[in-house]
Amino acid sequence: MTEHPSISMLGHVTLSTPDIEKSLWFFRDVLGMEEVGRDGKRAYLRAYQEWEHHSLVLVDSNVAELEQVALRTSKAEDVELYARHLHANGVEYVEIPKGDKLGQGDAIRFFMPHGGHPIEIFYDIEKPQAPEGLRSRLLNQSSTRRGLGVRRIDHANLHTATEEVGAAEEWLVRNLGFKRREAFQIPDGPLMASWTSVTPQVHDIALVANPENKVGAFHHVAFNLENFADSLTAADILRDLNIQIDLGPGKHGIGNAMYLYVRDPGSGHRIELYAGGYLIFSPDHEPAMWTPETFGDGLTWYGEPTPLDPSAKFSQTTNSTKKLI
Repeated sequence: MTEHPSISMLGHVTLSTPDIEKSLWFFRDVLGMEEVGRDGKRAYLRAYQEWEHHSLVLVDSNVAELEQVALRTSKAEDVELYARHLHANGVEYVEIPKGDKLGQGDAIRFFMPHGGHPIEIFYDIEKPQAPEGLRSRLLNQSSTRRGLGVRRIDHANLHTATEEVGAAEEWLVRNLGFKRREAFQIPDGPLMASWTSVTPQVHDIALVANPENKVGAFHHVAFNLENFADSLTAADILRDLNIQIDLGPGKHGIGNAMYLYVRDPGSGHRIELYAGGYLIFSPDHEPAMWTPETFGDGLTWYGEPTPLDPSAKFSQTTNSTKKLI
């Protein structure tokens, strides 16, 4: 029987920041994430319902870039199976040894074909107990709810050139087992956006046409809030803290969830605070296909209309790093 590796979840995102202390203040003290550890120039954080060692890695750097989007496999041997698969299909990768990141085992890293984004694949990761002062009495969460209460990483939104979106989606589907959940298609034209997942979520990774036709661009990483009211509370508190709000709070038609887009004050990376949404359990789920006539409702069901002008601050994206190690 042929062995088929699979991806189980979005594991973590690594972001570089020119002001790591200000970024730590934002993610740890304001959003309420747990700082699990530091390793040289890197800090590791997780949300209060996450058991894995980290879902966010911050790297002290002179620039603000996406360094990796990390995907966790379904089993340990899948990392080696994916390495063989990449090699057989002419995709160059580098091996990342255990211990390169705190709490994480062996991994491989490569640039996603057609997307240009640095992708890391791993399985082994520690699940440390939170310090006693942060530990929750609830046995189904790793720590107490703090700050704005982000409870887990939700998804990453990656931009690539318009002509590459369809090919990048096809590569994710064919090679990593992602499924199209919703999409925006120009009739008789290109695929402009696809929301894909390996979990019952609408999207673990979104692929979107970049307004400036850039390859390997990073739009945002989203962290999940428990409910709609948390989005409104977050907007009130973040406004008082003078943290830049790009858009929201409002509701996406796509994904059927509340959004609030803000900026990490240490790096300028866009962070989405995401609440609600729906889950997909049907094995024969038909993707929702949005068209230019319906896409306005998809982007914003209610709230401020989402600006699509490349010069608008909301449309600005951060490039991913051009190195794998």
